[in-house]
Amino acid sequence: MTYNLECPVTGYKGTDVVTKAHGGGGKEMQKLIKEMFTKAFPYLQSKYDAALLKISDPTQMVVTTDSFVLEQLTFPGGNIGSLSVHGTVNDLVMMGAKPLYMTVSFILEEGLPMRRLKLLVSLLARAAKKAGIKIVTGDTKVVECSHTNPGIYINTTGIGFEECTKKQVPHLNKISVGDKVIVSGDVARHGMAIMSVREGLELDTPIRSDSAHLCFMVDGLHKRKVFPAFMRDATRGGVATVFNEVARDSKIHIHIDEEKVPVDDDVRGLCEILGYDPLTVANEGRFILFVRPHQAQKVVEILRQFEGGEQATIIGEVVAEHKSGLVTAKTLLGFEKIIHMPAGELLPRIC
Repeated sequence: MTYNLECPVTGYKGTDVVTKAHGGGGKEMQKLIKEMFTKAFPYLQSKYDAALLKISDPTQMVVTTDSFVLEQLTFPGGNIGSLSVHGTVNDLVMMGAKPLYMTVSFILEEGLPMRRLKLLVSLLARAAKKAGIKIVTGDTKVVECSHTNPGIYINTTGIGFEECTKKQVPHLNKISVGDKVIVSGDVARHGMAIMSVREGLELDTPIRSDSAHLCFMVDGLHKRKVFPAFMRDATRGGVATVFNEVARDSKIHIHIDEEKVPVDDDVRGLCEILGYDPLTVANEGRFILFVRPHQAQKVVEILRQFEGGEQATIIGEVVAEHKSGLVTAKTLLGFEKIIHMPAGELLPRIC
């Protein structure tokens, strides 16, 4: 009797793309973990499904989780690998925490080229090393791809510990009338970088994303004994969303001067062409700070010493209490207007 023994999984042997076998739990998955992920992330404990972390620090632990489903896996100034690190790290830093550990789960679409996956993994590892965070455990799944451009989705969890005392930890209830509002740099670059790629726009000077971790900036403030009342990174929905969330949750009235909000000329021009307000466009390496009036100029001077903070600026202040929260602005034309929470999804899949 003759048996025709064939592997039922297409591309199981010698494949240069992701197949279902790479998520099936067998030899190909173990090979992928060993040769791709463990090499990139040396702290990964691949023999177990969890990481044993030795923690003796008595301070508060800070934990965050996020998912990244970017349609453009690479873009001017970044990629989904580095972006997943920056987004996770920045959420920890905004709480005044030192990022220490990170988990990474990859959901891979069948047919994703291995060379592309390897590049994104290496860029993710590089970004994690630069931010000082260790990738300690993760997971991999492979799903069917129903379109012609197989992608990757990344889920992360970040763990950090407070470096500040309880009195120094930023919190919404610490914001006071008279506090100055500072933005750490020019806004809207990330969203417009994504849009230029998505729309296939050939610009004379490509707009580069601001995607970056904020560890050094915040650490620089703390070393100078400056502890903002509150901080938040301005990601989806841009600075307008941050202002509205803070005003609502703190029951305050925030007033800003649009003319003082730094926006690069190329970014502003593209926003005007596409019909977007720079205040509502996403950022991935910018944050908003609320600080006491006497510290505001010092904060700006410190931030401007760091890459990405060269255009740090005081753009407004907390002018009053308001029971339901209010955000207003002096426009570029000199009029007063209310800045509302952005409605709908202006730029889908930008982070």
